[in-house]
Amino acid sequence: MRGQKELYELLEKLSVSFEYHEHPPVATIEDAMIYWKDYNSGRCKNIFFRNHKGNRHYLVILEHLRQLDIHDLEKRLRQGKLTFASDQRLNRYLGVEPGSVSPFGLINDSEKHVHVFIDEKLQEFERLAFHPNVNTASIIISQADFIKFLNYQGNNYEFIKLYD
Repeated sequence: MRGQKELYELLEKLSVSFEYHEHPPVATIEDAMIYWKDYNSGRCKNIFFRNHKGNRHYLVILEHLRQLDIHDLEKRLRQGKLTFASDQRLNRYLGVEPGSVSPFGLINDSEKHVHVFIDEKLQEFERLAFHPNVNTASIIISQADFIKFLNYQGNNYEFIKLYD
């Protein structure tokens, strides 16, 4: 299976079952939609931000068709000015390359530095699709198992309303 070996070991340890799909590299939602069309799950867009000082990092997970208004997000999160984190920060905190951003990258955040904001719309889906830390595969897990994973990882997370 493609992706980080440690991720699959952790999913097994947590008794998390998943559906696995391989596909060509997909760096954008538009590319991914070609391969996701038959997935029976919520499809997620994952964006990695930093605050203006660069001392806080945020993973924002939203439903893949939603367009994100960064200024609105800044107001909702009340974390100050946000910018996209650099490739170096992405690798340092999540251990992934651009185009492979995933909450599963939290397994590489040993200091539990990254705070996760999840669009509450995703609670409507029984299952969710994410990359296994590489953009040449996708795995689908249940909403309950996703929460189990997040709780085990120990990073702070919260569901937020991203749109009115």
